[in-house]
Amino acid sequence: MITLYHCDGARSFRPLWMLEEMGLPYELKMLPFPPRVFAKEYLALNPLGTIPFMVDGETRMTESSGICHYLGVRHGLTPLMVGPEDPAYGAFLNWMYFSDATLTFPQTLVLRYTQLEPEERRNPQVAGDYAKWFLGRLRAVEAATANTEALCAGRFTAADIVIGYALRLADTIGLAKDFGPNVAAYWTRLQQRDGFKRAVAAEQQAGVEQNVAPRVRA
Repeated sequence: MITLYHCDGARSFRPLWMLEEMGLPYELKMLPFPPRVFAKEYLALNPLGTIPFMVDGETRMTESSGICHYLGVRHGLTPLMVGPEDPAYGAFLNWMYFSDATLTFPQTLVLRYTQLEPEERRNPQVAGDYAKWFLGRLRAVEAATANTEALCAGRFTAADIVIGYALRLADTIGLAKDFGPNVAAYWTRLQQRDGFKRAVAAEQQAGVEQNVAPRVRA
């Protein structure tokens, strides 16, 4: 049984969504955010104290996009993956890495300096600069979705899941209002997927059952 440690709205939503799209059995462990502060016992499992943390037999993983890639290869065959024989393989891998390194990173600084830091340490200039950075990099998604419903390979793949989470985070912290028309339409389509809806429902249900309050939204 796969076990996924998750915080409401965190990057661990990527593998949660992937699990739901693949129909794999899993156990979802909800933690308060940030777990290294509010669930110190978690450090015994994951010394980094970060989310996600996935356990699959002897395998332990902490990187959200990497977990999605692992699930798609180890627990496939699935059309969510793009193989090396496919002309779209390079584009697929690029989106998988782009998702966190380029899109999620600047948003974490926006989130930190608008919500997570104590009032006296919040910094509107830092938050504004990194919001502009994120929106500038989002032009790649705007261009890629101009004439297609998915990012690559002519179908919905894990690349859409990992990029889709970055759009979910942007929506959460108030940046969706600045999406271009293609990204806005793409984000709407992603939210309409049954797998996305099941992941959101699983997140909410597990939070209630495990008595973990959701994060405060912007």
